Amino acid sequence: MATREERMKILQMVQEGKITAQDAAQLLEAIDANAPRTPAVPARPAAPIRPRWFRVRVTDLETGKTRVNLRLPLNLVSQGMKMGTFSAPEIEGLDPKRLKAFLDSGQIGKMIDLIDDEDGEHVEVFIE
Repeated sequence: MATREERMKILQMVQEGKITAQDAAQLLEAIDANAPRTPAVPARPAAPIRPRWFRVRVTDLETGKTRVNLRLPLNLVSQGMKMGTFSAPEIEGLDPKRLKAFLDSGQIGKMIDLIDDEDGEHVEVFIE
């Protein structure tokens, strides 16, 4: 790439009428083409984003207002699940092993998105 001084000199020559704008463009291209290239530094792969939060949001379908917006640290949820399996091995068909496997998978996003017409609620569960 041309240095700042080289570029300024070419632009000054255009201003003084010594060369045309087209000539200047060709000179700049030639300077850039002949400039030594610095070797590209390989990009370091980004560290995977680890989920940190378990969020439950319940919204009233009629008003659109949020009834519940609960955000818990994911490790607290995992520990609570371990303790909860002793007292209630399966809660209404929820398989705690399957839920734990999902939490441990590292996936981020919406886990549950359902409409409860009976109670007039929109329930969403996220891993963030």
